[in-house]
Amino acid sequence: MVATTLELEPTTVPQSRPTTPDAYSGYPHVSGSGQVSVAVLADDPLTGQGAVACLRSQPGLQVLPAARRREAEVILIVVQQVTDETLLWMQSEAVASSHRDLKFVLVGDGMREHHIMRAVAHGLVGVMSRREADYSRIAEVIHSVRDGHPQIPEAALGWLIDQIREIHLDVLTPNGLTATGLETREADVLRLLAEGLDTAEIAQELKYSERTVKNIIHGLLTRFDLRNRAHAVSFALRRNLL
Repeated sequence: MVATTLELEPTTVPQSRPTTPDAYSGYPHVSGSGQVSVAVLADDPLTGQGAVACLRSQPGLQVLPAARRREAEVILIVVQQVTDETLLWMQSEAVASSHRDLKFVLVGDGMREHHIMRAVAHGLVGVMSRREADYSRIAEVIHSVRDGHPQIPEAALGWLIDQIREIHLDVLTPNGLTATGLETREADVLRLLAEGLDTAEIAQELKYSERTVKNIIHGLLTRFDLRNRAHAVSFALRRNLL
């Protein structure tokens, strides 16, 4: 079967008004275990309708109608050019979604360095240019990102790493914070608690007073509504804070 690509005429629909393929909302939908529920958001009607029609033919995808897109695990966004408006769509859909970990796959040209951090914060996990995006490839990426395997080009990944490094050096470290949102000393105390040290041993290791260690632990228990030290360690491990 010949792959269907996204070679369409330039859209005349303003990017500030994304379209959803409502014309397909009456179509039957596949169901069953292992299906990935996906919805489509496009910057022109033809692209949106074409994407829905083609994705419906791909195995393992449950293509939701526009009215149910907030139930989708993955939203495919197809645009001519990635702009700040594209990121606003993502933010709006992420806020409205019934899935806390909604994932976005973005097909479009013109991704810039200043877009990447915002896009990832909203749930972007897959990026493709229009040239490389036939629908078989899009379906592969949708399955991959749903299973926890991001598909981000090396250039964009490099931008992301650089931005994270800058935030760490310029914002977090000077303010005694870590990337997890914990203070550096909170992370240190949790790490030593996880290693089985008691208050006196932690104080000796970190060169704090025992009173300071107790205050740090009390602050953690209060802020995260934790019952005791064991609960704090369990919480930190589950949330990958250590």
